[in-house]
Parts: sequence; C-alpha cells; structure tokens
Amino acid sequence: MARPIRNTPALYGKDAERFLAEISVLPSAEERKRERERIHESVSEFMTLVSRHKAKA
Repeated sequence: MARPIRNTPALYGKDAERFLAEISVLPSAEERKRERERIHESVSEFMTLVSRHKAKA
C-alpha cells in the first residue's frame, strides 16, 4: 500500500535563501547538452542489452 504524501515543509531564513540561490544557478548549455548525450548513450546501451536478452530467450 502506498504511503501518504506529507506536506512540503516551508523554508525560512538562511535555509530559504540558500535554496533560492541553489535553484537560480543553471548549468550551461554545453553541460546540459553533454548530459543529454550521456543519457542517450545509456539508453541505447540498455536497449541493446534488452534486445540481446530477448534474442537469447
């Protein structure tokens, strides 16, 4: 059975300031592109493994 979802805690003071500072910094376009390529390669590798496994079964 699923657990109930708790309310999101409210942040105040330095915790709130730190959170806002952290989310305002975005990775560069190059970093995002590199991450997308890494994910795509991982998915391709996974799909290759799945197809090989299916072929053996």
